[in-house]
Amino acid sequence: MPKAYWISAYQAVHDEKALAAYAELAGPSLTAAGGRFLARGLPAAVKEHGKMQRTVMLEFDSVQAALDAYNSPGYQKALAALGEHGVTREIRIIEAL
Repeated sequence: MPKAYWISAYQAVHDEKALAAYAELAGPSLTAAGGRFLARGLPAAVKEHGKMQRTVMLEFDSVQAALDAYNSPGYQKALAALGEHGVTREIRIIEAL
């Protein structure tokens, strides 16, 4: 079964306190679900039409494991702490080659 990658790209942070509360809950929840943080922070460089925005990348053993992590009670609690307006971002879960 191919591994999967969870990529979060933050377009804007509207509430730093909400993001901090989210991060405190999300990190342990995602690692407990089998996620391994590979990268986190601002890009070292952006090319083409890239944007200098916070990006987080995790590896999971499968797409299903990543989806289960997203839907887990612990991660849902983290999302509640972030609130609907804490950040503008997108999350992509992709299967490895």
